[in-house]
Amino acid sequence: MRKRPDMLVLIAVWQFISAAGSLIGIASIAVFAFPYVWDPGGVFGLTVAVVTLACYTAFAIAGGVGLLIGKEWGRILSIVHAALSTLAVPVGTIIGVLSIVYLVKPEVRTYFSPGS
Repeated sequence: MRKRPDMLVLIAVWQFISAAGSLIGIASIAVFAFPYVWDPGGVFGLTVAVVTLACYTAFAIAGGVGLLIGKEWGRILSIVHAALSTLAVPVGTIIGVLSIVYLVKPEVRTYFSPGS
């Protein structure tokens, strides 16, 4: 049985935390914004925001689960998630850059290769 690299669990936890933040954003929009918006443009904008956050949530959860079960697609999703996290200045930027650097290391790539 192959040993999981140490930092993968922390990166997956970061993805789950950011997914939880997105869910809080969706709930906030539903509770505080939707009831008070009457014009169609505002409703459309809020709907786009909710759908975007829902996709981000699914993306982050899938990447975290993929990392934990050792799938290459999980590593790729996690690299993309880390790149998106760099937009959340300053904490997301730091964690995102460190995650990318870690996920492209040769020993981590070897862990996710099908033959290992």
